[in-house]
Amino acid sequence: MPRITVHIRDEWLMVPCRDTTCTIQWLGLEALKRYVKNKPDNGGFMSPKDINFVVRRCQGLGLLDSDDTIEDVLEDNDFVELAIEGESMSPDFIQCQPGVSHLTAVYREPDDYLALDGNSLTSTDLVNLGKGLYKIKLTKEAEQKVVQARELLDTIVKENRIVYGITTGFGKFARTVIPVPKLKELQENLVRSHSAGVGSPLSPERTRMLLALRINVLAKGYSGISLETLHAMVQAFNASCLSFVPEKGTVGASGDLAPLSHLALGLMGEGKMWSPKSGWADAKYVLEAHGLKPVSLKPKEGLALINGTQMITSLGAEAVERAEAIARQADIIAALTLEVLKGTTKAFDSDIHKLRPHPGQTQVALHFRSLLDSDHHPSEIAESHRFCDRVQDAYTMRCCPQVHGVVNDTIDFAKNIINTEINSATDNPMVFSERGETISGGNFHGEYPAKALDYLAIGIHELASISERRIERLCNPSLSELPAFLVSEGGLNSGFMIAHCTAASLVSENKVLCHPSSVDSLSTSAATEDHVSMGGWAARKALRVVENVEQVLAIELLAACQGIEFLRPLRTTTPLERVYDLVRSKVKPWMKDRFMAPDIEATHRLLLDQKVWQIAKPYIDKYHMEHFPESRPSSPTAFSLESPASPRKRVRLE
Repeated sequence: MPRITVHIRDEWLMVPCRDTTCTIQWLGLEALKRYVKNKPDNGGFMSPKDINFVVRRCQGLGLLDSDDTIEDVLEDNDFVELAIEGESMSPDFIQCQPGVSHLTAVYREPDDYLALDGNSLTSTDLVNLGKGLYKIKLTKEAEQKVVQARELLDTIVKENRIVYGITTGFGKFARTVIPVPKLKELQENLVRSHSAGVGSPLSPERTRMLLALRINVLAKGYSGISLETLHAMVQAFNASCLSFVPEKGTVGASGDLAPLSHLALGLMGEGKMWSPKSGWADAKYVLEAHGLKPVSLKPKEGLALINGTQMITSLGAEAVERAEAIARQADIIAALTLEVLKGTTKAFDSDIHKLRPHPGQTQVALHFRSLLDSDHHPSEIAESHRFCDRVQDAYTMRCCPQVHGVVNDTIDFAKNIINTEINSATDNPMVFSERGETISGGNFHGEYPAKALDYLAIGIHELASISERRIERLCNPSLSELPAFLVSEGGLNSGFMIAHCTAASLVSENKVLCHPSSVDSLSTSAATEDHVSMGGWAARKALRVVENVEQVLAIELLAACQGIEFLRPLRTTTPLERVYDLVRSKVKPWMKDRFMAPDIEATHRLLLDQKVWQIAKPYIDKYHMEHFPESRPSSPTAFSLESPASPRKRVRLE
């Protein structure tokens, strides 16, 4: 028999529908009857029949026609909101932020699985898990390790040994011994009390990443989680049942306690959860609607679920992946700008860069040569100023290999730390089944990813800083041969005047965001946790910096393409013409002033989807192979669309 979950004011009601030909109006009245029945004052209503209301789906907030039948517009275990006339939407109802999540109506359950063993997950894998491209399964080896560690914990409890976090309190209460009958309550209290975060919830994608990463760490077999609980987490992930996790509240040691507690709280059937089917609803109803049961915590399991650096690291994984993507494309955009400003390619000569052989610098110079080399790709624009008297260009063009190069090296450094952290056991105490003991340590401290992400923010910001100066050169007629602000009939039209201001504002914002979070520490937990990493803010602001960089480079790409319009009929190199064509497939030339924000967003989306890189990559690869036939491209930052994980990890279950 189909069941529909209806949200009225502050309550969720399960309404069985024996006859699905009944209307939405009937469903609303039936839900109101049940609501009134449970209230001593009838909920303040005289009769449900006298109440005017509308019914809308929880997911997407689509309004339902009262005359439609249930079978036509709803499915079994669907979630709806009943809004009473004259009342605002329930304060318990949490809307997904517009534009944040793609796991909504377009979400399709994936067929492929990614096997987790706690040792081989990559940042690319993790981002793909966040996007909903894979379900999760555990390897047999991982399951065996989990079982062995749990057996040791069960022995500790059976023998009444005193071990931190298993038979004692936490933090300042580490010396308080807890009786065995209360060990389950101890773990539940831990999760509930530590669910003290504030702020907006993480998006569904980021919560998926957080949950997937916690599963991966637990799969290492050093946390003492039971296989039953770990399987429940996997099932929740595969159903996209995602807890409400506020983005603020972690100091990054002892791990990300607050956000991971919120993650665990939903799995316990408490607090709020989100799924593509339900939207936000009470966790117990979301789990039930997907045929799942709340987790019942065993000794040490609460601590195993919440102690670690997974929020810092999962957000950090997204930051390094997006930084890597925009850094690749920054070289292409800068090369296009150099063409429009009639710059010289001499500064990218390989002999210059052999004398200062930093990997990133060498890489960027090769990118420029592969896109601008006249022997490979003749340019009518370059030919038009071949015999000009200009000897060298401004630093914003001439020094791209040196400036962009160190950004690439910074990303590689940060990505290495993040990928190590992704596959690290960060619990406390650690359970060593092979030694038959537990050991307290400090792997939960988030200083490693915090420092790396602060460094990433400082590094990636420079792409926006130098890009904004190139935008200035494109827009300023005293620095180029182009019309002011890249528009005809200046004065009547303002062109790119304020787009440049937007870029300048984002660069200035980044200057503040680049102040390192990890240089700060505040003692917490009655001085037992007397040094912390502040890595949660390091990760969140690194993502903000990366997004600002993407937006600035989107504006430069638009401006460079607009500059091309004033150089026609001359054409640039073949790869850059293809980049121009890509942009023009989404954004038409700027003939006169129009609403500009959609153009910036459309170009930003091209960069997010790495479309610019996909256009240029074959030309870069071909140039590399022609000039270095004895070597294969070695840097994933330079030459691959993603860092593919081992094919054995991706399996399709029939």
